[in-house]
Amino acid sequence: MARITCDERHEAPRSTTAPCFRVLFSLWILLIAGITTSHADESFSPDGIPGTLIIVGGGSIPEEVPQALKQATRQGRIVILADAASDPVASAKSATQWLSEYQISDPVIVDSSLPASDRHSQTVAAIESANTVWIGGGQQSQLAEAFAASGVEAALQNLLKRGGTIAGTSAGAAIMSKVMIASGKDQPEIATGWDLLSGSIVDQHFTERNRLGRSQLAIEKHPDHFGLGIDEGTAVFIKGRRMKVTGKGSASILLARTNDRNAEVRQIASGEYADLTQLRRAALQRNSGTNPGEPTGSSVNVPHGSLVIVGGGGMPKDVVDRFVALAGGKSARIVVLPTAVPREETDDRVPGFLKGQEVAEIKVLVQRGDEVDSEEFRSALSSATGIWFGGGRQWNFVDSYEGTTAIELFHDVLRRGGVIGGSSAGATIQGEFLVRGHPLGNTVMMAEGYERGFSFLPGAAIDQHFAQRGRFPDLLPVIQRHPKLMGIGIDEATAIVVTGTKAEVIGQHSAHFLNAKQLAAFSAADGLPTTSEEASKLYITAKSGESVDLTFP
Repeated sequence: MARITCDERHEAPRSTTAPCFRVLFSLWILLIAGITTSHADESFSPDGIPGTLIIVGGGSIPEEVPQALKQATRQGRIVILADAASDPVASAKSATQWLSEYQISDPVIVDSSLPASDRHSQTVAAIESANTVWIGGGQQSQLAEAFAASGVEAALQNLLKRGGTIAGTSAGAAIMSKVMIASGKDQPEIATGWDLLSGSIVDQHFTERNRLGRSQLAIEKHPDHFGLGIDEGTAVFIKGRRMKVTGKGSASILLARTNDRNAEVRQIASGEYADLTQLRRAALQRNSGTNPGEPTGSSVNVPHGSLVIVGGGGMPKDVVDRFVALAGGKSARIVVLPTAVPREETDDRVPGFLKGQEVAEIKVLVQRGDEVDSEEFRSALSSATGIWFGGGRQWNFVDSYEGTTAIELFHDVLRRGGVIGGSSAGATIQGEFLVRGHPLGNTVMMAEGYERGFSFLPGAAIDQHFAQRGRFPDLLPVIQRHPKLMGIGIDEATAIVVTGTKAEVIGQHSAHFLNAKQLAAFSAADGLPTTSEEASKLYITAKSGESVDLTFP
């Protein structure tokens, strides 16, 4: 059992070193940097696509599609690309008639009989002056060949960047992914399409033509991509990072098999959503060959500095006082990171609990992504003695800093003997394994692609609002699946202060600790407790004023 003491002393940070941890952490940073790199060696924005993609699986076209095109063309003209068809003139005429039924008139159609150079230049010019493009059906390889080395792909990408709309059906859907399934009933023939939906492999007529097998084979050959199979009469709308399915069928998401994960096929029904960035990250994580549940260090240990990890729901005075004291008291230089919320909701004011504190400096940094290379960001962190991660949703922290130099700067504060603190999302991000990281909701405990925290407390998975929201059952499957992790649940208005391997509980309530040995009586077949009352019996609980040695067996 854990050694629990009522130790009121505030011990100084230990000077214990862990020679291998920095090397392991540096390797992890290189991995994470790779996860933010797309398959064409270009980084993708976690914000997704600036414009709108509408991808139709063939067959009848859902009513929402022409309605969206009608709305889009109020701001400009629509270009019809009919070159996938065996008879482009007839295909363009049919599309024109269909669009006219929705009061979409005067489409731009480039004469397919023109010499290739003229057709290419006129098509590029038409796309550059339009804000909407419709790509018709036929044979996707014919469409790709028709505009090879023409500048059309770049023009379409620029249209998306300026907020335009690109829609397509059947062949016009398949060509939207750079890794393009050109043909093949069982074995996919792979060709090069247009890189409009980076990181995906699109397939159409999915259920009706039994194309699951060929898409799975395509994903096995390109495991850093996710598969997107779309049924007939069904469309996927993608704007930003949100993917919405509409129509009479469903869309299927495919992920490749890896050493520690089975191949995945997940259906998204009409009216449901997926998150583009999460799917991109999930595919890249699988392709990396790493297991997020495999700790990079040998123990749950903070060899330098201290952590103040708060379970949300209030900041008692003793918690605030301890954080400020560990940051250096009156000489403290504190950096506040409010980036667990969307950019438009970011508050650049000093948090209320830090107002009035007599410290040397409090700096609020709102930079994200490439912005962290600014002199202001780097300078503030290079002199910081304490960092505070605010509340919100922890996946926003991942999108803000993963793959940048920021995470190493955060760890430097600890290595200098400083303190890192945070509440709610700012607590969970401190663990090595990230729970509740799914962008679409906080009920998913293991969200593939968002399973890596910043590892200030290596080997730990941290949850918050614990007893108050009845979350005792939620950590059980995480530890069962990843038995080398320690699960830590922290109540509201409560913190654990971690120095070395000691976790001291302060605040108003308790903290709860769980490892695989406490789950030894349960097998996957047996099922785990599903109520907080039963699940809580598996935890070691420490009340405020008590301490836990994190090396407990």
